[in-house]
Amino acid sequence: MELKNKTVLIIGGSSGIGLAAATLAHKHGASVTLTGTTEQKSKHAAASAGNTGYAVLDVNREEEVNRFISRFESIDHIFNAAGSTQFGSVLEGNMSDHFAPINTRLAGSVHLVRAAAKKINQGGSFVFTGAVSTDRPVQGAWTSGVATAAAEQLARVMALELAPIRFNAVSPGFTDTPMWDKVLGENKTAVIASVAEKSLVKRIATADEVAEAVIFLMKNESITGEIIHIDGGARLV
Repeated sequence: MELKNKTVLIIGGSSGIGLAAATLAHKHGASVTLTGTTEQKSKHAAASAGNTGYAVLDVNREEEVNRFISRFESIDHIFNAAGSTQFGSVLEGNMSDHFAPINTRLAGSVHLVRAAAKKINQGGSFVFTGAVSTDRPVQGAWTSGVATAAAEQLARVMALELAPIRFNAVSPGFTDTPMWDKVLGENKTAVIASVAEKSLVKRIATADEVAEAVIFLMKNESITGEIIHIDGGARLV
């Protein structure tokens, strides 16, 4: 399936992997609408991606998701890149804060499926976002591991439950995106260097490389229930 003139929604597309996917889908000729959490971020991202459509959306709010999806008569592909990560002991902190990343990746994806499943065209798909943390848990980042595992398993289960709609997920390793600026702060450069050194390919992925996997999953109509790893072999070492 080519993406020319296809309706593609990129949820969480105002930066990082989501923005890269929106830009690449637009280059492939798709009719792209991206979403972000603020008007300013969404509008700026849409201009950066090639003057795509945009909307402000919080995937945690089912009523907002329903209103957004109602704007489209039919949809070909949805990529949910919305998500965050955080560090903290399970024995400390506020539980609502701990569960925020899990809710965004799992409940957010479920909201999208419930709202859009009946509008997906033949050959269409959902792509969710997992991560290497599913297979390589990190001490202190338990919420991230649980959230990404949930997103990946949701793709497998939905591939069975809602066939022939296709469901897949990308599973990036550490990727240089703005999300990590807030999480790691001034330690980001050192962390990137350390992760790259441990990688089998001695580098970390770019958002564009992960986006290429997203577009591949959209275009290949024979793939469903799969997780594509873009982690430089991080699961193996």
